[in-house]
Amino acid sequence: MSQIRPTTPFGRRPLSLAMMAAQAAAKACPEEAASHKWRTFRHLTEAKQRLGLGDRALAVLSALLSFHPETALTPGPDLVVFPSNRELSVRAHGPSPTTLRRALSQLVEAGLVIRRDSPNGKRYARRGEGGRIEQAFGFDLSPLVARAAEFEALAAEVREAARARALLREEISLLRRDIGKIVAFARETGLGGAWDGIEAQLQGAGAMPPRSAGNAVLGRIAEELRVLREAVDKCLAESLEFPKTGASESQAGCHHQSSKPESLQNLEPGLRGDGIAIVEAGAESVVPASRTVPLRLVLEACPDIGFYARHGIGTWRDFLGAAAVARTSLGIGLPAWTTAVEAMGEEQAAVVVAGLLQRGTAIAAPGAYLRDLAGKARAGRFSVWPMVMALWRMRQETSGEESNPSPVVAQLSGRVPTSRVRPAVDLP
Repeated sequence: MSQIRPTTPFGRRPLSLAMMAAQAAAKACPEEAASHKWRTFRHLTEAKQRLGLGDRALAVLSALLSFHPETALTPGPDLVVFPSNRELSVRAHGPSPTTLRRALSQLVEAGLVIRRDSPNGKRYARRGEGGRIEQAFGFDLSPLVARAAEFEALAAEVREAARARALLREEISLLRRDIGKIVAFARETGLGGAWDGIEAQLQGAGAMPPRSAGNAVLGRIAEELRVLREAVDKCLAESLEFPKTGASESQAGCHHQSSKPESLQNLEPGLRGDGIAIVEAGAESVVPASRTVPLRLVLEACPDIGFYARHGIGTWRDFLGAAAVARTSLGIGLPAWTTAVEAMGEEQAAVVVAGLLQRGTAIAAPGAYLRDLAGKARAGRFSVWPMVMALWRMRQETSGEESNPSPVVAQLSGRVPTSRVRPAVDLP
Protein backbone atom coordinates (compact mmCIF):
# COMPACT_ATOMS: atom_id res chain seq x y z
CA MET A 1 0.00 0.00 0.00
CA SER A 2 1.50 3.32 -1.06
CA GLN A 3 1.79 6.28 1.31
CA ILE A 4 -0.46 9.30 0.86
CA ARG A 5 1.10 12.73 1.50
CA PRO A 6 -1.77 15.12 2.28
CA THR A 7 -1.38 18.64 0.85
CA THR A 8 -4.38 20.46 2.35
CA PRO A 9 -5.01 21.47 5.98
CA PHE A 10 -7.64 19.91 8.19
CA GLY A 11 -10.96 21.53 9.08
CA ARG A 12 -11.80 25.11 8.25
CA ARG A 13 -8.22 26.14 7.55
CA PRO A 14 -8.03 27.27 3.90
CA LEU A 15 -5.31 26.42 1.41
CA SER A 16 -3.09 29.38 0.63
CA LEU A 17 -0.54 30.28 -2.03
CA ALA A 18 2.23 30.18 0.57
CA MET A 19 1.37 26.55 1.38
CA MET A 20 1.37 25.60 -2.29
CA ALA A 21 4.69 27.36 -2.87
CA ALA A 22 6.27 25.54 0.08
CA GLN A 23 5.01 22.20 -1.20
CA ALA A 24 6.35 22.95 -4.70
CA ALA A 25 9.77 23.86 -3.28
CA ALA A 26 9.86 20.67 -1.23
CA LYS A 27 8.89 18.54 -4.22
CA ALA A 28 11.63 20.17 -6.36
CA CYS A 29 14.34 19.61 -3.73
CA PRO A 30 17.11 17.28 -5.02
CA GLU A 31 17.40 13.98 -3.22
CA GLU A 32 21.09 14.56 -2.46
CA ALA A 33 20.40 17.89 -0.73
CA ALA A 34 21.18 18.18 2.99
CA SER A 35 21.32 20.87 5.64
CA HIS A 36 22.50 21.18 9.22
CA LYS A 37 19.30 21.91 11.12
CA TRP A 38 20.81 24.17 13.79
CA ARG A 39 22.95 26.08 11.28
CA THR A 40 19.83 26.66 9.18
CA PHE A 41 17.96 27.74 12.31
CA ARG A 42 20.70 30.29 13.04
CA HIS A 43 20.36 31.71 9.53
CA LEU A 44 16.61 32.00 10.05
CA THR A 45 17.17 33.78 13.34
CA GLU A 46 19.46 36.34 11.70
CA ALA A 47 17.03 36.92 8.81
CA LYS A 48 13.83 36.80 10.87
CA GLN A 49 12.80 40.36 10.00
CA ARG A 50 13.21 39.71 6.29
CA LEU A 51 11.00 36.60 6.62
CA GLY A 52 8.44 38.23 8.92
CA LEU A 53 9.08 35.90 11.84
CA GLY A 54 8.63 36.69 15.50
CA ASP A 55 10.48 35.43 18.53
CA ARG A 56 7.68 33.03 19.50
CA ALA A 57 7.57 31.52 16.04
CA LEU A 58 11.33 30.88 16.19
CA ALA A 59 10.99 29.29 19.63
CA VAL A 60 8.28 26.93 18.29
CA LEU A 61 10.43 26.10 15.24
CA SER A 62 13.36 25.29 17.53
CA ALA A 63 11.07 22.96 19.46
CA LEU A 64 9.93 21.26 16.24
CA LEU A 65 13.53 20.72 15.20
CA SER A 66 14.33 19.15 18.55
CA PHE A 67 11.78 16.40 17.84
CA HIS A 68 13.78 15.25 14.80
CA PRO A 69 16.43 12.80 16.01
CA GLU A 70 19.06 13.60 13.35
CA THR A 71 21.17 16.76 13.05
CA ALA A 72 21.41 16.50 9.26
CA LEU A 73 18.15 16.98 7.40
CA THR A 74 17.71 15.14 4.11
CA PRO A 75 14.63 14.96 1.83
CA GLY A 76 12.23 12.12 2.55
CA PRO A 77 9.11 11.10 4.50
CA ASP A 78 11.07 10.90 7.76
CA LEU A 79 11.18 14.74 7.99
CA VAL A 80 7.65 14.81 9.42
CA VAL A 81 7.52 15.42 13.19
CA PHE A 82 4.30 14.84 15.13
CA PRO A 83 4.54 16.21 18.70
CA SER A 84 1.41 16.91 20.71
CA ASN A 85 0.56 20.48 21.60
CA ARG A 86 1.43 19.77 25.22
CA GLU A 87 4.94 18.47 24.47
CA LEU A 88 5.51 21.18 21.86
CA SER A 89 4.51 23.88 24.38
CA VAL A 90 6.92 22.48 26.99
CA ARG A 91 9.90 22.55 24.60
CA ALA A 92 8.88 26.00 23.30
CA HIS A 93 9.18 27.43 26.85
CA GLY A 94 5.49 27.30 27.70
CA PRO A 95 3.50 29.60 25.40
CA SER A 96 -0.26 29.70 25.79
CA PRO A 97 -2.36 27.53 23.43
CA THR A 98 -3.46 30.61 21.47
CA THR A 99 0.14 31.83 21.12
CA LEU A 100 1.24 28.35 20.06
CA ARG A 101 -1.41 28.12 17.34
CA ARG A 102 -0.53 31.62 16.10
CA ALA A 103 3.18 30.76 15.95
CA LEU A 104 2.49 27.55 14.00
CA SER A 105 0.34 29.46 11.50
CA GLN A 106 3.16 31.97 11.09
CA LEU A 107 5.64 29.21 10.29
CA VAL A 108 3.28 27.69 7.75
CA GLU A 109 2.54 31.02 6.04
CA ALA A 110 6.28 31.79 5.89
CA GLY A 111 6.81 28.52 4.03
CA LEU A 112 9.13 27.02 6.65
CA VAL A 113 7.01 23.97 7.47
CA ILE A 114 4.19 22.10 5.68
CA ARG A 115 1.09 20.75 7.38
CA ARG A 116 0.60 17.05 6.78
CA ASP A 117 -2.74 16.75 8.57
CA SER A 118 -4.42 13.42 9.30
CA PRO A 119 -8.12 12.79 8.47
CA ASN A 120 -9.14 13.90 11.98
CA GLY A 121 -6.47 16.61 12.37
CA LYS A 122 -4.52 14.70 15.01
CA ARG A 123 -0.74 14.28 14.85
CA TYR A 124 0.44 10.72 15.01
CA ALA A 125 2.46 8.06 13.20
CA ARG A 126 1.33 4.69 11.93
CA ARG A 127 3.96 2.05 12.46
CA GLY A 128 4.48 -1.25 10.73
CA GLU A 129 6.33 -4.42 11.63
CA GLY A 130 9.30 -3.88 13.91
CA GLY A 131 8.04 -0.45 14.95
CA ARG A 132 9.12 1.19 11.71
CA ILE A 133 7.13 4.35 10.84
CA GLU A 134 5.09 3.85 7.70
CA GLN A 135 2.99 7.02 7.73
CA ALA A 136 3.33 10.19 9.83
CA PHE A 137 0.94 13.12 10.16
CA GLY A 138 2.25 16.39 11.58
CA PHE A 139 4.66 19.09 10.37
CA ASP A 140 6.96 18.45 7.42
CA LEU A 141 10.43 20.09 7.72
CA SER A 142 11.29 19.60 4.03
CA PRO A 143 11.24 23.39 3.21
CA LEU A 144 14.17 23.87 5.58
CA VAL A 145 16.24 21.57 3.35
CA ALA A 146 14.93 22.92 0.06
CA ARG A 147 15.47 26.58 1.01
CA ALA A 148 18.64 26.24 3.12
CA ALA A 149 20.77 28.12 0.56
CA GLU A 150 18.17 30.91 0.37
CA PHE A 151 18.16 31.33 4.15
CA GLU A 152 21.97 31.42 4.23
CA ALA A 153 22.03 34.15 1.55
CA LEU A 154 19.43 36.18 3.45
CA ALA A 155 21.45 35.92 6.64
CA ALA A 156 24.59 37.09 4.80
CA GLU A 157 22.70 40.10 3.42
CA VAL A 158 21.44 40.98 6.89
CA ARG A 159 24.95 40.75 8.35
CA GLU A 160 26.37 42.91 5.56
CA ALA A 161 23.65 45.51 6.06
CA ALA A 162 24.31 45.54 9.80
CA ARG A 163 28.03 45.96 9.18
CA ALA A 164 27.41 48.81 6.74
CA ARG A 165 25.09 50.47 9.26
CA ALA A 166 27.70 50.17 12.00
CA LEU A 167 30.40 51.66 9.73
CA LEU A 168 28.14 54.56 8.77
CA ARG A 169 27.31 55.31 12.40
CA GLU A 170 31.00 55.15 13.26
CA GLU A 171 31.88 57.53 10.42
CA ILE A 172 29.12 59.96 11.39
CA SER A 173 30.30 59.98 15.00
CA LEU A 174 33.94 60.62 14.04
CA LEU A 175 33.07 63.33 11.52
CA ARG A 176 30.85 65.15 14.02
CA ARG A 177 33.57 65.00 16.66
CA ASP A 178 36.36 66.16 14.34
CA ILE A 179 34.36 69.05 12.89
CA GLY A 180 33.15 70.21 16.29
CA LYS A 181 36.61 70.18 17.88
CA ILE A 182 38.28 71.87 14.92
CA VAL A 183 35.69 74.68 15.04
CA ALA A 184 36.26 75.04 18.79
CA PHE A 185 40.03 75.16 18.23
CA ALA A 186 39.64 77.81 15.53
CA ARG A 187 37.54 79.97 17.84
CA GLU A 188 39.96 79.64 20.75
CA THR A 189 43.01 80.52 18.67
CA GLY A 190 41.28 83.26 16.68
CA LEU A 191 41.78 81.70 13.26
CA GLY A 192 40.13 83.45 10.38
CA GLY A 193 37.55 81.67 8.28
CA ALA A 194 33.85 80.99 7.83
CA TRP A 195 33.61 79.08 11.11
CA ASP A 196 30.17 80.46 11.98
CA GLY A 197 28.70 79.04 8.79
CA ILE A 198 30.41 75.70 9.33
CA GLU A 199 29.07 75.49 12.88
CA ALA A 200 25.58 76.35 11.65
CA GLN A 201 25.76 73.56 9.06
CA LEU A 202 26.93 71.10 11.72
CA GLN A 203 23.99 72.00 13.93
CA GLY A 204 21.68 71.78 10.93
CA ALA A 205 22.80 68.20 10.35
CA GLY A 206 21.14 67.33 13.64
CA ALA A 207 22.21 65.12 16.49
CA MET A 208 23.46 61.57 16.22
CA PRO A 209 20.76 59.58 14.36
CA PRO A 210 18.79 57.04 16.40
CA ARG A 211 19.52 53.33 16.35
CA SER A 212 16.42 52.71 14.28
CA ALA A 213 17.68 54.85 11.39
CA GLY A 214 18.14 52.89 8.16
CA ASN A 215 21.18 52.76 5.93
CA ALA A 216 19.66 55.24 3.46
CA VAL A 217 19.21 57.90 6.15
CA LEU A 218 22.68 57.23 7.60
CA GLY A 219 24.26 57.40 4.14
CA ARG A 220 22.68 60.78 3.44
CA ILE A 221 23.87 62.22 6.77
CA ALA A 222 27.37 60.81 6.28
CA GLU A 223 27.62 62.36 2.81
CA GLU A 224 26.61 65.79 4.15
CA LEU A 225 29.24 65.55 6.89
CA ARG A 226 31.92 64.45 4.40
CA VAL A 227 31.31 67.57 2.33
CA LEU A 228 31.37 69.69 5.49
CA ARG A 229 34.65 68.10 6.59
CA GLU A 230 36.23 68.98 3.25
CA ALA A 231 35.16 72.59 3.78
CA VAL A 232 36.67 72.53 7.28
CA ASP A 233 39.99 71.17 6.00
CA LYS A 234 40.11 73.79 3.26
CA CYS A 235 39.34 76.61 5.68
CA LEU A 236 41.90 75.31 8.16
CA ALA A 237 44.59 75.06 5.48
CA GLU A 238 43.92 78.65 4.41
CA SER A 239 44.10 79.90 8.01
CA LEU A 240 47.26 78.06 9.08
CA GLU A 241 50.61 78.68 7.40
CA PHE A 242 53.15 76.14 8.59
CA PRO A 243 56.87 76.90 8.14
CA LYS A 244 58.49 75.00 5.30
CA THR A 245 61.63 73.06 6.20
CA GLY A 246 64.14 72.37 3.46
CA ALA A 247 66.14 69.19 3.01
CA SER A 248 69.56 70.85 3.13
CA GLU A 249 71.81 70.40 6.15
CA SER A 250 71.85 74.14 6.79
CA GLN A 251 68.09 74.01 7.49
CA ALA A 252 68.09 70.82 9.54
CA GLY A 253 66.34 71.12 12.87
CA CYS A 254 68.85 68.99 14.83
CA HIS A 255 70.89 70.79 17.48
CA HIS A 256 74.68 70.38 17.17
CA GLN A 257 76.69 71.07 20.32
CA SER A 258 80.46 71.29 20.47
CA SER A 259 82.25 69.45 23.27
CA LYS A 260 85.23 71.80 23.16
CA PRO A 261 84.99 74.87 25.42
CA GLU A 262 85.78 78.10 23.59
CA SER A 263 86.20 81.69 24.63
CA LEU A 264 83.01 83.68 25.03
CA GLN A 265 84.79 86.36 23.07
CA ASN A 266 84.30 84.23 19.95
CA LEU A 267 80.94 82.73 20.89
CA GLU A 268 78.97 85.87 21.67
CA PRO A 269 79.89 88.57 19.16
CA GLY A 270 76.42 90.03 19.32
CA LEU A 271 77.10 91.48 22.80
CA ARG A 272 79.76 93.83 21.44
CA GLY A 273 77.49 95.03 18.64
CA ASP A 274 79.29 93.24 15.80
CA GLY A 275 76.69 90.46 15.36
CA ILE A 276 75.37 90.24 11.82
CA ALA A 277 71.87 89.02 10.93
CA ILE A 278 71.39 87.14 7.68
CA VAL A 279 68.50 88.47 5.60
CA GLU A 280 67.69 86.47 2.48
CA ALA A 281 66.47 88.35 -0.55
CA GLY A 282 62.70 88.34 -0.68
CA ALA A 283 62.36 86.56 2.68
CA GLU A 284 59.96 87.86 5.29
CA SER A 285 61.78 86.55 8.36
CA VAL A 286 65.00 87.67 9.99
CA VAL A 287 67.04 84.72 11.25
CA PRO A 288 70.01 85.42 13.55
CA ALA A 289 73.36 84.28 12.21
CA SER A 290 74.35 82.81 15.57
CA ARG A 291 72.77 82.04 18.91
CA THR A 292 73.24 85.24 20.89
CA VAL A 293 72.22 84.18 24.40
CA PRO A 294 74.01 81.44 26.38
CA LEU A 295 71.73 78.72 27.67
CA ARG A 296 73.22 79.11 31.16
CA LEU A 297 72.22 82.77 31.26
CA VAL A 298 68.69 81.99 30.03
CA LEU A 299 68.24 79.41 32.80
CA GLU A 300 69.53 81.86 35.43
CA ALA A 301 67.15 84.55 34.21
CA CYS A 302 64.14 82.24 33.65
CA PRO A 303 64.42 79.34 36.13
CA ASP A 304 60.68 78.56 35.99
CA ILE A 305 61.10 76.89 32.60
CA GLY A 306 62.89 74.05 34.39
CA PHE A 307 59.62 72.87 35.90
CA TYR A 308 58.38 71.96 32.40
CA ALA A 309 61.33 69.66 31.58
CA ARG A 310 60.90 65.97 32.27
CA HIS A 311 64.55 65.25 33.11
CA GLY A 312 66.00 68.70 33.58
CA ILE A 313 67.56 71.05 31.02
CA GLY A 314 71.14 70.35 29.97
CA THR A 315 71.03 71.15 26.27
CA TRP A 316 69.11 73.36 23.89
CA ARG A 317 67.14 70.29 22.81
CA ASP A 318 65.88 69.89 26.40
CA PHE A 319 65.13 73.60 26.51
CA LEU A 320 63.05 73.50 23.31
CA GLY A 321 61.04 70.55 24.62
CA ALA A 322 60.29 72.36 27.87
CA ALA A 323 59.35 75.53 25.95
CA ALA A 324 56.86 73.55 23.85
CA VAL A 325 55.09 72.38 27.03
CA ALA A 326 55.22 75.87 28.56
CA ARG A 327 53.79 77.39 25.37
CA THR A 328 50.74 75.17 25.65
CA SER A 329 50.24 76.01 29.32
CA LEU A 330 50.41 79.74 28.52
CA GLY A 331 47.69 79.34 25.89
CA ILE A 332 49.90 80.39 22.99
CA GLY A 333 48.32 78.97 19.85
CA LEU A 334 50.13 77.35 16.96
CA PRO A 335 49.66 80.33 14.58
CA ALA A 336 51.34 82.74 17.03
CA TRP A 337 54.18 80.27 17.64
CA THR A 338 54.69 79.69 13.92
CA THR A 339 54.87 83.43 13.30
CA ALA A 340 57.48 83.85 16.05
CA VAL A 341 59.62 80.96 14.74
CA GLU A 342 59.58 82.45 11.24
CA ALA A 343 60.58 85.88 12.57
CA MET A 344 63.30 85.08 15.11
CA GLY A 345 64.14 81.38 14.87
CA GLU A 346 63.00 78.48 17.00
CA GLU A 347 65.51 78.85 19.84
CA GLN A 348 65.05 82.58 20.32
CA ALA A 349 61.28 82.14 20.14
CA ALA A 350 61.62 79.53 22.89
CA VAL A 351 63.67 82.03 24.95
CA VAL A 352 60.84 84.55 24.59
CA VAL A 353 58.35 81.92 25.78
CA ALA A 354 60.56 81.28 28.83
CA GLY A 355 60.59 85.02 29.49
CA LEU A 356 56.80 85.24 29.23
CA LEU A 357 56.50 82.31 31.61
CA GLN A 358 58.84 84.00 34.09
CA ARG A 359 56.80 87.21 34.01
CA GLY A 360 53.73 85.18 35.00
CA THR A 361 50.48 87.13 35.31
CA ALA A 362 52.17 90.37 34.32
CA ILE A 363 51.50 89.40 30.68
CA ALA A 364 47.73 89.23 30.22
CA ALA A 365 47.76 87.82 26.67
CA PRO A 366 50.97 85.86 25.97
CA GLY A 367 49.88 84.88 22.45
CA ALA A 368 49.22 88.47 21.36
CA TYR A 369 52.42 89.63 23.05
CA LEU A 370 54.43 87.01 21.18
CA ARG A 371 52.87 88.11 17.87
CA ASP A 372 53.83 91.71 18.61
CA LEU A 373 57.44 90.74 19.36
CA ALA A 374 57.56 88.70 16.16
CA GLY A 375 56.50 91.76 14.16
CA LYS A 376 59.23 93.83 15.78
CA ALA A 377 61.78 91.06 15.09
CA ARG A 378 60.88 91.14 11.38
CA ALA A 379 61.55 94.88 11.38
CA GLY A 380 64.89 94.41 13.18
CA ARG A 381 63.65 96.20 16.31
CA PHE A 382 63.72 93.30 18.77
CA SER A 383 66.47 91.21 20.40
CA VAL A 384 66.18 88.74 23.22
CA TRP A 385 69.26 90.17 24.95
CA PRO A 386 67.57 93.11 26.71
CA MET A 387 64.69 90.92 27.84
CA VAL A 388 66.99 88.20 29.26
CA MET A 389 69.29 90.69 30.97
CA ALA A 390 66.33 92.55 32.50
CA LEU A 391 64.93 89.31 33.88
CA TRP A 392 68.39 88.34 35.18
CA ARG A 393 68.82 91.68 37.00
CA MET A 394 65.33 91.34 38.43
CA ARG A 395 66.24 87.89 39.77
CA GLN A 396 69.47 89.20 41.27
CA GLU A 397 67.75 92.13 42.96
CA THR A 398 65.11 89.81 44.40
CA SER A 399 67.63 87.28 45.72
CA GLY A 400 70.31 89.82 46.71
CA GLU A 401 73.03 88.18 44.57
CA GLU A 402 74.01 91.22 42.48
CA SER A 403 77.29 91.53 44.30
CA ASN A 404 78.38 88.04 43.23
CA PRO A 405 77.33 87.55 39.60
CA SER A 406 77.82 84.29 37.70
CA PRO A 407 80.97 83.97 35.57
CA VAL A 408 78.99 84.25 32.32
CA VAL A 409 77.21 87.44 33.33
CA ALA A 410 80.36 88.86 34.92
CA GLN A 411 82.23 88.50 31.62
CA LEU A 412 79.30 89.89 29.65
CA SER A 413 79.21 92.99 31.89
CA GLY A 414 83.00 93.46 31.67
CA ARG A 415 83.80 92.74 35.33
CA VAL A 416 86.15 89.79 34.71
CA PRO A 417 88.77 89.56 31.93
CA THR A 418 87.88 87.14 29.19
CA SER A 419 91.04 85.13 29.62
CA ARG A 420 90.13 84.25 33.22
CA VAL A 421 86.64 82.98 32.46
CA ARG A 422 85.84 79.46 31.35
CA PRO A 423 82.30 78.84 30.06
CA ALA A 424 80.14 77.04 32.59
CA VAL A 425 78.53 74.96 29.83
CA ASP A 426 79.53 73.87 26.37
CA LEU A 427 77.99 76.30 23.91
CA PRO A 428 77.73 75.70 20.21
